[in-house]
Amino acid sequence: MAFVNADAWVPEEYGSEVITRVNQNSAVEAVARRITMGSDTIKVPRMGRFGVDIVAKTELYTDAEPVLDNVILDTRKFGKTFTIAEEDLSDAVADVISGYQTEWAVSYARELDNAAIACTGVENGTTVPFTSLYASASAGQKIASAGAVTYTHLSEVMAKYEGSDYANDADTVVMAHPSFKATFRGILDSNNRPVFVEGIAGTPSTLFGIPVNFSYGLKTSATVTDAPTGNPLLVVGNKQHLLLGVRGGPESLIGDEFRRDGKILKLRARRGFAVARPEAFGILEVTAA
Repeated sequence: MAFVNADAWVPEEYGSEVITRVNQNSAVEAVARRITMGSDTIKVPRMGRFGVDIVAKTELYTDAEPVLDNVILDTRKFGKTFTIAEEDLSDAVADVISGYQTEWAVSYARELDNAAIACTGVENGTTVPFTSLYASASAGQKIASAGAVTYTHLSEVMAKYEGSDYANDADTVVMAHPSFKATFRGILDSNNRPVFVEGIAGTPSTLFGIPVNFSYGLKTSATVTDAPTGNPLLVVGNKQHLLLGVRGGPESLIGDEFRRDGKILKLRARRGFAVARPEAFGILEVTAA
């Protein structure tokens, strides 16, 4: 089959229903540090920590000697096609194309989060598109609940992050699978105050005063999926160390299905992802007792 170069891709505008759905359902799209990718592979500098001197009057400054290396972002393409019957386009009251676009956005958001945060496999570019945060984090950064999640578990995972060199209140985020909501509602601190406050009227939900982004992609899985069935995860860390490479999209293309009476809707987003400093995160995994 010959491939035709399609140059009529229509990018989604900021504020569109597709972008809104993506940001509502993807913790990574909502909070990660976005890196514009001008090519399929780029290197992002990663700076090590260094101290700051007290310099006396007329004295020399000393050079910092940080460890400088790179994080590589490789573009992966998340896409799908939909064949739409001509009758559905002309007869249906509902906007079929918009319906497919928004549902794709939800699936894409969940799959991206699963790939970036919760996938346990070794990166191969296809079934495991990225080295996830879960896969790159050390055992010392992870807490297994071994049963129901308690206040102690939440406090301990916060401490994993707060005790690292990369903790920064201004950049701290919490990401969790929605199944944590029921647990959060039943946990009080020592003063009988809820540790979780659900957001209302557009305000974010918070855990210990930190905004929480929920995603159905935050369950473990061996390979990437938009419907993982493994252990639910809660992640707390510094969002500056989640690097989301943006190569293109979400965008769509509509073409004719010549052999049938219908159209083909093609949707895609091209993204890269890497964790700059895995030690900048704590992970709580819900496991069986």
